[in-house]
Amino acid sequence: MDNDTSRNIIVFGAGGRVGRAAVAEAVARGHRVTAVVRDPAAHGDLEGAGVALVRGDATDAASVAALAAGHDAAVNAAVRLDVPSVDFFTATAKALVAGLTEAGVGRLLTLGIATTLETAPGVRLMDAPDFPERYRTFSQGHVAEFELLTTEAGPGLDWLMVVPGIDLDAEAERTGGYRTAVGTVIDGPGRISHADLALALLDEIERPNHSRVQLAVSV
Repeated sequence: MDNDTSRNIIVFGAGGRVGRAAVAEAVARGHRVTAVVRDPAAHGDLEGAGVALVRGDATDAASVAALAAGHDAAVNAAVRLDVPSVDFFTATAKALVAGLTEAGVGRLLTLGIATTLETAPGVRLMDAPDFPERYRTFSQGHVAEFELLTTEAGPGLDWLMVVPGIDLDAEAERTGGYRTAVGTVIDGPGRISHADLALALLDEIERPNHSRVQLAVSV
């Protein structure tokens, strides 16, 4: 990518596997990245050419606004497993909407979870009678996040929830391709690598084709 089309991208949750893949894909395409983590000392290997490593909190609107100023797009791959799912994901959504809007960032891609996708009209994977309750509880956090984004994000923030297949495989190799569907499970094994998920994220930043929906991605 030439310098005229390079972007400033901020990645929240950059220390996780998806966050790291998004950072790597963005840098490979010639973009400048701000990698936001809770503890920079634990992720020093992220810092390098094209990447600024910073401390931040995706649940704090003031932190989001201060860090995101001057950026063209944001990726949210942040997750906490030590607090209730609904609490974390709604707090993050509220902070991102407020902070990114204040900072003038016009595009947000946030990560969803495959269990919230529909298998039939009005029927989600998580609605199956035998679906484990603890996974249903975690999935509900992403449902609440999606609902909040739908109701609270104004016209100045073009957001998209990108939902990887049920088998988000850390060991899988990059294929360089993926399939998409809006809001529904994709037929097949439901597998995608972190690298191919990052490919989908960066494609939607460079060439936005979907807005304000759940975009399922799978190979």
